[in-house]
Amino acid sequence: MGPPLYKLHKISFMILFQYLPFFMIALLIASIISSLFLKKKNLPVELFIEGLKYENDGHFDEAIMNYKNALLEAKKNRFQNNLENKIDQKLKVLHSIIEYRKNFGFNG
Repeated sequence: MGPPLYKLHKISFMILFQYLPFFMIALLIASIISSLFLKKKNLPVELFIEGLKYENDGHFDEAIMNYKNALLEAKKNRFQNNLENKIDQKLKVLHSIIEYRKNFGFNG
């Protein structure tokens, strides 16, 4: 007749637990590799944050350069429309501030 049903389940569980550490190690390696790739995709966010720092320090020209670089990187990545909109708004505000400073400097 064949082996009883409980012995078949026991053998299948033994095989599962025998290979479980290998699957866990493979999953760990895959998660580390994927996190490295995801970190690389956050370059526009890093450039945006650096632009914010320059803007807060009053270095508007450097901030504009960082925002433009972040915008170019964000356009390469299709799923960052919200970031693109924020960068566009920041660029408009910074250009307005620079124009205001130029006009104010010429008048006074």
